[in-house]
Amino acid sequence: MLPSSTVENYLKAIHEAQHRLTAERDLVPMGQLSSALGVVPGTATTMVKTLAESGLMIYEPYSGVRLTAAGAKLAAAVLRRHRLVELFLVRVMGMNWDEVHDEAEQLEHAVSADFERRLIEKLGAGDACPHGNRALMDKPEDRRRRGLRPLDEAQATQKLKVVSVFERDRKLLEYLEGLGVRPGVLLEVMARNYDETLTLRVNGRSMQLGRPAASKVWVQSPN
Repeated sequence: MLPSSTVENYLKAIHEAQHRLTAERDLVPMGQLSSALGVVPGTATTMVKTLAESGLMIYEPYSGVRLTAAGAKLAAAVLRRHRLVELFLVRVMGMNWDEVHDEAEQLEHAVSADFERRLIEKLGAGDACPHGNRALMDKPEDRRRRGLRPLDEAQATQKLKVVSVFERDRKLLEYLEGLGVRPGVLLEVMARNYDETLTLRVNGRSMQLGRPAASKVWVQSPN
């Protein structure tokens, strides 16, 4: 039997949370999981116990949860389908990069193996979604090893290329799109201001971006 959309959402949420932990064997707290899924803790605990019995995760009462190898494999498959759907919506359907995440959240559960194969044939099996992020969400330290860093760490007068936006909040994505801050864009940091903003020049326009938002934008030297 194929996993339900609810099961896939749990696996994906735990997978993503694990990638933000400092140690491989650390547990994802149940409160964090229930918050990410928008359910009450009791509901999350009931589902996690069921999935633990099926061998998809390890649950330690009062501590947290982590995926088994089988659970991680299924979660990776969901994330791969999510990325492919986002690429399809942008490249084929002509949707904007800042609006496809929510649509992909719904459609990822309906992608059959045959349709996934056809998507790969048409779109390729590259490792980046339209937001510039890798399919299996790498950790900040992995990004830094590749020469990327958050925009909020940039110094004045630096010219940088936006590589990815590590955020799912559609309002923030739409705000960044409105400023022209999107993957592939070149920008210059004009000043770091005392009011916790950065003054940027993007496509010949000057604008200000708050550092909390800038921390979601990952950049590198354009050279």
